[in-house]
Amino acid sequence: MDADVLIIGSGAGGGTFARALADSGLRILVLERGDYLTREKANWNAEAVFHEHRYHTDEDWRDAGGKPFRPVTGYHVGGNTKLYGAAVLRRRVSDFRRRRYPEGETPDWPISYEDLRPYYDQAETWYHCHGQTGLDPCEPPRAEYPCPPFAHEPYLAEVAAALGAHGLHPFPLPLAIHRNEAEPRLAPCIRCDTCDGFPCLLHAKGDAEVCGIAPALAAPRVTLLTGIRVRRLLTGPDGRRVDAVEADTPSGPRSYRARLVVLAAGAVNSAALLLASRQPAWPQGLANAHGLAGRHYMCHRNSVCVAVDPRRRNPTVFQKTIGINDFYEDSGDADFPYALGHVQNLGKLTPEILEAQKSLWPEELARLVAHHSLDWWLTTEDLPDANNRVQVDDDGAIRLAYRPNNVDTHERLLAKWKTILRELGYPLVHSQTMGIEAVAHQAGTLRFGHDPASSVLDVNCRAHGVDNLYVVDASFMPSIAAVNPSLTVMANALRVADHVRARFAVGLSP
Repeated sequence: MDADVLIIGSGAGGGTFARALADSGLRILVLERGDYLTREKANWNAEAVFHEHRYHTDEDWRDAGGKPFRPVTGYHVGGNTKLYGAAVLRRRVSDFRRRRYPEGETPDWPISYEDLRPYYDQAETWYHCHGQTGLDPCEPPRAEYPCPPFAHEPYLAEVAAALGAHGLHPFPLPLAIHRNEAEPRLAPCIRCDTCDGFPCLLHAKGDAEVCGIAPALAAPRVTLLTGIRVRRLLTGPDGRRVDAVEADTPSGPRSYRARLVVLAAGAVNSAALLLASRQPAWPQGLANAHGLAGRHYMCHRNSVCVAVDPRRRNPTVFQKTIGINDFYEDSGDADFPYALGHVQNLGKLTPEILEAQKSLWPEELARLVAHHSLDWWLTTEDLPDANNRVQVDDDGAIRLAYRPNNVDTHERLLAKWKTILRELGYPLVHSQTMGIEAVAHQAGTLRFGHDPASSVLDVNCRAHGVDNLYVVDASFMPSIAAVNPSLTVMANALRVADHVRARFAVGLSP
């Protein structure tokens, strides 16, 4: 045996899970496809990050029709948290229950908010979460945040006040960034304009390398191997246990063995890996008795909304500090009694960021817009459609079939927010909705539940029919809600780690 527990992937799920078991005395082996993201000057260079895609994969995936596209995702120690915006919101209480929309509905979860609540507490502590209770209008029951909220810069404070005067309830956006404002000597975050979407050169961002893998590796029985791309999981003849993990390594192919295997490669790659693991006991792919592996892919309906007042310059540097949930549970419109979604600040658009989007923003226009813009990120829940799915082509390439849904709901959120921005004095408002390549919020491809006929994983995220296989990335989600999924992935990884620890405590079979 190479380990007691073998973890495939080191992002929000895998990194958190490794830390959660680091003190258990078990031998933990983490296999990461990528390497440590290089700390270099280019970390803060918009051209390198957004145009050259220096830190994203150069592999192509295919859409439903076979057309190749380049996904905006990367393989690093810490996974995609190395480049996330560090907004860490809890799901609402209602997000665990069935929710209806004009185009369909989301299912009930097999657990409730209260089941995850203590793990949200722990994840927020580990990931240096800053926020303030009592201001978010649909905030779930909770204790105080571990750290005080990020203060608004003066321009943003005026915006928050104007939104409040408009009858809305802006709140400090919860952020996973290491900054203790009461003790500046302990505060590596410098509130720069190269945070949202950039790697953090200072390691101030609360990502899964800094807050998961690094603390885990401080334990004597935890090992991380980089440059290891897992290709297949193999079981014995009866298919009941994973016996070997086949991988490509820098020194050639090899197999790894462990008493328990934990999959945390991301919702797309985890599903693809199970589908690629066809074998006599599992002819449709591992843990895929009912053809559900890879189905119900979700990624949110996300749009950037840029409001411009040419008469007023926005000098803000660190802009991502306001959240809006006034339309999260209900639109407020009598003719459309449905939830619309979540609004938060985007990191401040700079001339360099806009110029990196060369096909969209000529240089002179980019500078004019960036100096006068107020920038937002709008999120609406997309629905778990079985036809939105991950597949693996015969040549091993990933095929991602995705037809956007809940579109009208998102368009209503956009229209409402644009109206509010114009009423606040921004005459020019531009929006852009993300396409299939935007996979940062990928979720749902290996949903959990009680019934093996309608789920791939059980309520503890163990694969139905495979005793020693667990999944702790966002694959497990039956619905995606309208808040960033990272914190829920971290919290669920902690929950599953407690279950696994209990299994070993009573003598998990070798």
